[in-house]
Amino acid sequence: MLFSGISLDHKKGTASSQTLRLPLPKSVRIPMSQHMGTPCDPLVKVGDIVSVGQKIGDSAAFMSTPVHSSVSGRVTSIEDYLLASGKVCKAVVIETDGTQTVSDEVKPPEVSDLKSFVEAIKQSGCCGLGGAGFPTHIKLNVDIKEKPIHSLVINAAECEPYITSDCRELLESPDDVIDGIEKVMHYLEIPNCYICIEKNKPEAIKLMKEKTSNKSGIKIVSLKSSYPQGAEKVVAYSATGIVVGEGELPASKGIIVLNVSTSGFISRYLKTGMPLVEKRLTLDGDALRTPCNVFVPVGTAVSELISFADGSPEAIAKLLAGGPMMGMCLYDINTPVTKTNNAILAFTEKLAKDKSDKTACISCGRCVRACPMKLMPTELEKAYISKDKEMLRKLKINLCMNCGSCSYVCPAKRNLAETNQLAKDFIR
Repeated sequence: MLFSGISLDHKKGTASSQTLRLPLPKSVRIPMSQHMGTPCDPLVKVGDIVSVGQKIGDSAAFMSTPVHSSVSGRVTSIEDYLLASGKVCKAVVIETDGTQTVSDEVKPPEVSDLKSFVEAIKQSGCCGLGGAGFPTHIKLNVDIKEKPIHSLVINAAECEPYITSDCRELLESPDDVIDGIEKVMHYLEIPNCYICIEKNKPEAIKLMKEKTSNKSGIKIVSLKSSYPQGAEKVVAYSATGIVVGEGELPASKGIIVLNVSTSGFISRYLKTGMPLVEKRLTLDGDALRTPCNVFVPVGTAVSELISFADGSPEAIAKLLAGGPMMGMCLYDINTPVTKTNNAILAFTEKLAKDKSDKTACISCGRCVRACPMKLMPTELEKAYISKDKEMLRKLKINLCMNCGSCSYVCPAKRNLAETNQLAKDFIR
């Protein structure tokens, strides 16, 4: 596999912006579905008094991780909430009391071996902080005797335009990042670690090289600034040269990939016991007068962030959670921040509207050259239109990571990336 990808205007205007702290909102709405897998069931009821770090949602399902309160206050309602994905889950609404009283449940976990380490990460509520939201404890729950892990890959590529929250994690919390790495390497007996950073972050690369100069087994990998370098299988290949095939997980090849902010969180949790109750986000876009990076309690309404960044809701034509390539459009400005959010982007009509009309494919092959998985988007589109499941499988539709590169380069403005997602749902 030779990674191709595309070149994008980075627009990293907030890369040098020290992370600020959002004033405590009057209330938060905390969805019970904040990660890939089964939603949690609420553990509290209306009228209950809760504290910061208190567990308020949990599930016995394998693919799940607990949800904790990001504030102290009173539970005012438990309601059905429509997620941006179209699914419905319960959400706990908490009126803050302004004290941010920490729960008695918050204490550093006792960790002595891999089993207790994995259990601690589960109880922390940690899931992949790069956006996918895969429960971290499941990723780390490996039988290292049966399947030894030879490489830990720390994904700090941050290849999407605008987003700089991971860059700020490196610059503001480098010791936490390294400590989290060393903890994972120790308990999973991993000999090698590759911290992968795109070359458009020279300050972060320099700092991490200095911090790891005497760290055995940890190497800084400077990646070409190309999209989508941060995709799990792509960054695993860039670091190790190993191809993770269709239907395979990196662990099957002896690799574990963690987001850099996940690594930093693991360190802080093991030292303090404070679960995942806040996120560092990038706020940017031409509808915001003061783009910035900010620490936000989970459950805070996006409208609070827009106001903090001096944005006008009336000027916003498109609101995104995540980057412009793979982010999700938000239908409601009061959508709550979740664990997996790393950016909120707000654009005016000037940048949001694509005035080009879709035309017929001209067989230029740009989409094929741009695809990092070497797929044939135009042939996939034809197979989907024909509802040909066998051909979709033959063309490896499940390798599509929805990076959007094909749609981005298409001169005919065809909805290739969107069609691929419909095709994957169709063959399921």
